[in-house]
Amino acid sequence: MPAKNSPIEEIFSQQVVWITGASSGIGEALVRGFSAAGAAVVLSARNVPELQRVRDECIAAGAAAKNLLVLPLDVLDYDALPEAVQAVQKAYGRIDLLINNAGTSQRSFCLETELHVYRTLFELNVVAQIALTKAVLPIMVEQGAGHVMVTASVAGKVGVPLRTGYCAAKHAVMGFFDALRTEVAHQGIKVTTIVPGFIRTNIGANALTGTGEPTGVEDADIESGMDVSVCAERILQGIVDGVEEIAVGDGPEMELLELKRQDPVSTFRLLEAMADDIRSKRDNA
Repeated sequence: MPAKNSPIEEIFSQQVVWITGASSGIGEALVRGFSAAGAAVVLSARNVPELQRVRDECIAAGAAAKNLLVLPLDVLDYDALPEAVQAVQKAYGRIDLLINNAGTSQRSFCLETELHVYRTLFELNVVAQIALTKAVLPIMVEQGAGHVMVTASVAGKVGVPLRTGYCAAKHAVMGFFDALRTEVAHQGIKVTTIVPGFIRTNIGANALTGTGEPTGVEDADIESGMDVSVCAERILQGIVDGVEEIAVGDGPEMELLELKRQDPVSTFRLLEAMADDIRSKRDNA
């Protein structure tokens, strides 16, 4: 008797999934998860060698080569989006799931952050996600079905120190996609927001300083966070379970989500103390 497929395989084995930010971190882990489930996966990012590495490793793990398409894309190149959408349609004929995962973080206090850094954070984390979503939505409307996802953050729910621009951008992302959900539900299109806490990726080292340069240094809280493959597993299971806001993480930062809802004033005081601690450590370094 042939082995019975898992619920994840049953749902995704016939789907076309397009993932941005697919060359590392959560995006890479999602590529591995969806490809293992038998989905056709489109891998997009700027780093072509890393995209190719992810594809090759998925094939080595048993995924079919025909189900993995490397599609280099700078999500800030808005003029390139229509051609990218056409390339996915040409390869697979449809787009079932778009995961907007490209983005970057920040590690600087407001008073030391140049205005162009805020513009960069909003352009990449918000406007680019909206632009690609708008390019794909008409296809999903024509299909009568589709699913749009975006990687937000606990920082999209709670304002934390060193991340004024990142928090503002992720709050905007949450607002846009929550509102979008209300508008497209009647067309058979689902919208899901992913709310990660500390996940072991290179997000800290790639985060922008006040001048816009990468920090080049990973955060201790990121390094001690959830394994990225576990994160991806929980996201896939959340999709299967129909969860529309998938909070994923296992550290104390996840408690902030509930604390902010239940006791915002205590949350403010807690995070002010956190900022004081950061300043104290900097002064004594």
